[in-house]
Amino acid sequence: MRYRGKLFRALNPVYVREPLSGQGAALHGGRFNLKGVPALYVSLSIAAAIREANQAGGLQPTTLVSYDADIDRIFDARDAAALTGEGMDAKALAGPTWRDRMKRDGEAATQRLARNLAERGFHALIVRSFALGATDHDLNMVLWRWGATGPSRLELIDDEGRLD
Repeated sequence: MRYRGKLFRALNPVYVREPLSGQGAALHGGRFNLKGVPALYVSLSIAAAIREANQAGGLQPTTLVSYDADIDRIFDARDAAALTGEGMDAKALAGPTWRDRMKRDGEAATQRLARNLAERGFHALIVRSFALGATDHDLNMVLWRWGATGPSRLELIDDEGRLD
């Protein structure tokens, strides 16, 4: 699968100077990346990005950024047959215990899926949002490979240099 268009990310202001780094995810680990492995969690809509960034408690200070993207080799986690082929299903993706499993076992099933996909050359995964209030139309993309050029191009939109 290929995606061309805008992507959005609601950043913790701590990371605002490095909106392309993926280091926050590497520091803590995420549903689809192990600790120590950079990943960029972005959304296909502004609303989904805001929900994702504010899952614990009320709305916290957030900086919204957008990207122009041309991403190739995306695994579509909305495809039940593709998930089954990877030994996963939608319920396992949405499971709330991934953090506990990461702490206990060192790697959650969703992180193993992501590692396997990345090792096979996928650049990203597209998946529905599991944030509170999200619908099936709220989509996220998790990138494991990205850069200024293809096949996984991600360019920050900051024409006015506001983040400089």
